[in-house]
Amino acid sequence: MTNRLQAIVLTGMSGAGKSTAMQAFEDFGFFCVDNLPPALMPRLIDMAEHASGKLSKMAFGCDLRGGELFEPLLMTVQEIRERKDVAVTLVFLDADDATLVRRYKASRRRHPLSMGGRLLESIQAERQKLAGVRQAADVVIDTSNLSANQLKQELSRRFVEHAMRLPVHVVSFGFKFGVPLDADMVFDVRFLPNPHYLDHLRPYTGEDEPVYNYVMQWPQTQAFLQKVEDMLDFLIPEFQREGKSHLVIGVGCTGGKHRSVAVAKHIAEHLRDIAVVDLTHRDSRRED
Repeated sequence: MTNRLQAIVLTGMSGAGKSTAMQAFEDFGFFCVDNLPPALMPRLIDMAEHASGKLSKMAFGCDLRGGELFEPLLMTVQEIRERKDVAVTLVFLDADDATLVRRYKASRRRHPLSMGGRLLESIQAERQKLAGVRQAADVVIDTSNLSANQLKQELSRRFVEHAMRLPVHVVSFGFKFGVPLDADMVFDVRFLPNPHYLDHLRPYTGEDEPVYNYVMQWPQTQAFLQKVEDMLDFLIPEFQREGKSHLVIGVGCTGGKHRSVAVAKHIAEHLRDIAVVDLTHRDSRRED
């Protein structure tokens, strides 16, 4: 069972959140194809299984905008179900009429079934056409009272085996070369004793044991790390709960070679238990 390809077929009422859901599945690591004629799904699954980097998760989005091409949806899903190498789930996103009307009014978009009539009539016509698909769906999610982040959390709960950990990029840098433009938060460690002024440490970086140990030996370093890591232990799950897709943490000293490198290394190691961590030392190899 663990080697079966996981295929999500996502459909539902226009305005119920399919675009948001497809973006969520992409964040979850699924290979996503939107507005796909159902008849092409088996071909894409075949292509994925023969690709050199085999895909294990795919999500297909389709709706009534496909016109006649949408009609074979249930037959195609049944065809995929008969394969032993694929586990397919048909997901239907729904919302009540009042919510759909409100969302269309806010977006000022035209309903795909609109023929010049009232918006509510188009919504009701779509609901009637999709009644059979809704009844056949494995999962029906009512998004009437869900925000985009809440919908993403619901999809994660249902379809991601293990809670996704937030990608965190820790980057050390030198203030004299500028603060990283994409940093979400920046910690300044220029208050720590500077190895630059010690001749036997100056040629090394914070990645090297002599400099790392020098920076870590100070009580103020340990106090600082305790406070920062306690804060990050609290913030990262909260950021993830609110739907943040990634976090960039900058750690800066004067030249980005000694103190910031050592501290960034320590923070990155601490966070590996709760996040997917990438560590970069932007300026450690620059000339002084």
